[in-house]
Amino acid sequence: MGQIKTLFQGFRWSIFLPVIGLSFLGLVTMYSHVGENLFFNRQLLWLGVATSALLLAVIPDYRFLRTGNTAFIIFIVTVCLLILVLFVGEVTLGAQSRFNFGFFSFQPSDPAKLALIILLAKYFAKRHEEIGDFRHILISGLYALTIFGLVFIQPDFGSAAILFLVWLGMVLVSGIRFRHLATVFFIGVVAFTVMWQFIFLDYQKERIMTFVNPLSDIQGSGYNAYQSTVAIGSGGLMGKGVGYGTQSKLLFLPEYETDFIFAAYAEEWGLSGVLILFALFGFLVYQLLKSSVHAASNFERLFAAGVTILLVAHFFIHVGMNIGLLPVTGTTIPFLSYGGSHLLTEFIAVGMVMGMRRYASSSASNVEIDVPE
Repeated sequence: MGQIKTLFQGFRWSIFLPVIGLSFLGLVTMYSHVGENLFFNRQLLWLGVATSALLLAVIPDYRFLRTGNTAFIIFIVTVCLLILVLFVGEVTLGAQSRFNFGFFSFQPSDPAKLALIILLAKYFAKRHEEIGDFRHILISGLYALTIFGLVFIQPDFGSAAILFLVWLGMVLVSGIRFRHLATVFFIGVVAFTVMWQFIFLDYQKERIMTFVNPLSDIQGSGYNAYQSTVAIGSGGLMGKGVGYGTQSKLLFLPEYETDFIFAAYAEEWGLSGVLILFALFGFLVYQLLKSSVHAASNFERLFAAGVTILLVAHFFIHVGMNIGLLPVTGTTIPFLSYGGSHLLTEFIAVGMVMGMRRYASSSASNVEIDVPE
């Protein structure tokens, strides 16, 4: 019993409970009182697998990631998988982004986000005293751009946007100067202009233009956004009840189990349920930031911050997309949306943050530890 307790010393109920609570809200939103519950049954199985993965992720001593080439090897493997999927991946909804193994599919762009966080956490942790040197921003940007580009050409604009926000957020957390931030912003504007002229496909341009006026073409490019806002508005204060969402269950709302599950949830749970959802997610973010503050070294601090940035970016882009404030990019919401790849990635990431708490000091909020090469 003592050995088991030592293995799971980093486990935190304060992190695990909101994660399971959010996952439960996603599960019941997939449930229907009529017809089959295929998504519900499959997601329940994935939730069991992801929970096991989280518990296993608590066990290792992750200090080995601070030194050696492990982080870079993970990056190289990730790049290879992203290249391979472009040649042998399955095409789904116009994107060649996943491997189909028959009984399950694997989308490498999800663990790629975690791989990028690990690499950037190590890179910035080892150079925190000289982070003011702009070349480190460029080098870290090159790492991020490699993964970003491979995901973008699948094309998976949503995941590519998340990867960019993870890089930008970790650059800011690492201590970038204001003038460097202005330079990064300028580069971003130039890059977007170039992508608009030469890279964006017509349907991606339509989605972005729909952002300006979502209701301009409700029978075409604005249909999904319109149906999503209708679903949310029809939920009222208390919602229509679990399993009784007409927009989602009658399939007026496309992809209600993944890209638009927030709208489906709001329709069935109403404003009161949305407040519960935001409270659970806010408490989880607070606990992850607390783990970052009390980290044992800069690597663990940056890793926990990176995971937090990843989840927050997913959450707000998904919600913004569902309420018509952001373009429809096919972005999932953490722990709620259907799918195994993103769920496993999120649970493992949270489990790793817990595992790093095992050797963290409660008084290590401002400790800076230099890590040898």
